[in-house]
Amino acid sequence: MGAEGGGGRTGRARRMRAGAYLGCAGVLLAGCASMPDSGDLRGVESTPRQDPQVRVFALPPRENASPAEIVQGFLEALTSDDPQYDTARKYLTTKASHQWRPERSITVLDDGPNPVAEHTGNRESGDDYAYNLTGRRVARVDAQHVYTSDAGSYEKTIHLAQLKGTNQWRIDALPQGVVMGASDFQRNYESVNKYYFAANGPTSAAGRLSTVADPVYVRKQVDPVTQVIQALLKGPTRWLAPVARSGFPTGIALRKGAEALTPDDQNRLTVPLNKAADRVGSRQCARMAAQMLFTLQDLTPTGVTSVELERSDGSQLCVLDENRAQDIASHGTAKRPEYEYFIDDKQRLVRMTTGGKDAEQVPGALGQGTAPLRAAAVSRDEKTAAGVSADGRSLYVGSLVPDAPLGEAVLQSQGASPDDRLTTPSWDSRGDLWVADRNPQDPRLLLFEKGAGDPVEVATPGLDGRIDAVRVAGDGVRVALIVEKDGKTSLQIGRIEREKAAGGKGAAGTVVSILELRSLTPQFEAVTAMSWAGDSRLVVVGRESGGVQQIRYVQVDGSTPAGSAPASLTGVKQIAASEDERLPLVAYSEDGIVRLSSGAQWQKVIKEGTAPVYPG
Repeated sequence: MGAEGGGGRTGRARRMRAGAYLGCAGVLLAGCASMPDSGDLRGVESTPRQDPQVRVFALPPRENASPAEIVQGFLEALTSDDPQYDTARKYLTTKASHQWRPERSITVLDDGPNPVAEHTGNRESGDDYAYNLTGRRVARVDAQHVYTSDAGSYEKTIHLAQLKGTNQWRIDALPQGVVMGASDFQRNYESVNKYYFAANGPTSAAGRLSTVADPVYVRKQVDPVTQVIQALLKGPTRWLAPVARSGFPTGIALRKGAEALTPDDQNRLTVPLNKAADRVGSRQCARMAAQMLFTLQDLTPTGVTSVELERSDGSQLCVLDENRAQDIASHGTAKRPEYEYFIDDKQRLVRMTTGGKDAEQVPGALGQGTAPLRAAAVSRDEKTAAGVSADGRSLYVGSLVPDAPLGEAVLQSQGASPDDRLTTPSWDSRGDLWVADRNPQDPRLLLFEKGAGDPVEVATPGLDGRIDAVRVAGDGVRVALIVEKDGKTSLQIGRIEREKAAGGKGAAGTVVSILELRSLTPQFEAVTAMSWAGDSRLVVVGRESGGVQQIRYVQVDGSTPAGSAPASLTGVKQIAASEDERLPLVAYSEDGIVRLSSGAQWQKVIKEGTAPVYPG
């Protein structure tokens, strides 16, 4: 399942869509056959790694096929691009086909299911067989199309019976869902971000809402536009639902009998809705269309530029184009950062224009060296910064304007050593400042409303370990943490929930919690650095047990994005990325401050410097 490259347009890279079709037999002994648009049939290997522009279809069982051929043919058919698995069902009895629900789940194995025959019936008549399917689980995708890492052993049984009065074998009992190897999953499925509105996120001064990405996996070649729209209409996935809301009313769906949805030659998409949409007002309809545009932006080769929503009678509900959608909600990074920041050799906060090489001190006291720093964070509007003192004990907040004074520290850690004191802080999209105190005697995750006042202690039920790093996502509803326990560190993501206490006002009257933490890097023994690197992905520096340090991209569901991993770099201590994916990665390594642009190699920017960050 690869890793995504570091550049390109915001969101996902444009996908190349199918233009050719290929048919694949579902029988191991016969192999596969391809059906080009013209020419003769030609043999290819079973379960081929096909080009993404071709579609793969299975062939039905041949006459008098053996039990082994039936099982292998069925498993091959599960990896084809047959929309309703009609060919796969031909390997089943009528009853088994009616009971089988392939949409319930996808089990992904590292090397595909291994069928082992077990004869279970009358050995003389030989009319009863079972096959054990075994393998090592990698992940599971549920009915909501949500990917979850799921390591462990896999063992299920497929039972076959001989149809009465014939020599034909068919499967009469099988597990629900589908199962396939990782390579077939990579070929068949792609991750797409659905977009919703952050329930507790900020609204800009212009009234724009904040969007939050909700990644799901859909079949690449089986009408992905319609699949994604159906998933979008059903609402946020379970983990995200408490902090995300949809503009679509309850009960909304595509109009019954609607055909596959495809943009026209002007990249406009018309979406017919059911009666639940008939009385939607113009403002709500615009929000619905904006969600759909953001979701479909990168799913087609040239993108969807406008969406028309229709009522159940076919009349127009509303039309929205890309420009108007950006007025409704911020998609990705609302404002492209002007600068990259780091700490120079004089322990001052300095900045460079994005992509530049000349550093300058930031305006204000944090750039003057009034308080020597070891780490800093800059607010998303680039007007305020927070700095951690060189000994890790004190947290300062200062304005990034000329001659702005530096007040007293807003927080002091009582940790005995620098490694037991304050982490690098992080600003969320509301303008609130987050920092963790690593003092073993009193470990806490703290939030300063607008970077000032008394801190709110953030509740972390379910946290098992000490927070070593904290980065809040641009959507304001998710937070990434590096958590240390028993000498091992892991990358975890949690959901930020805010609730007003009875009679409370301001930060002191808000209960903030991080809930349902989950690990994104179970394969890593140590995670040393991380940063958000898009709407739904992070860049991570770590190593596996007994392995060497590596840099990877990882999605918020724990999957690895398609594409290339960042170029390798030795001795990485810190890394920074922007949620605007067009901007380069910046790292602090044994070579100093280095930068990686899309399609390039790491380039040294400056020898003396540490702690690089983008705003956020």
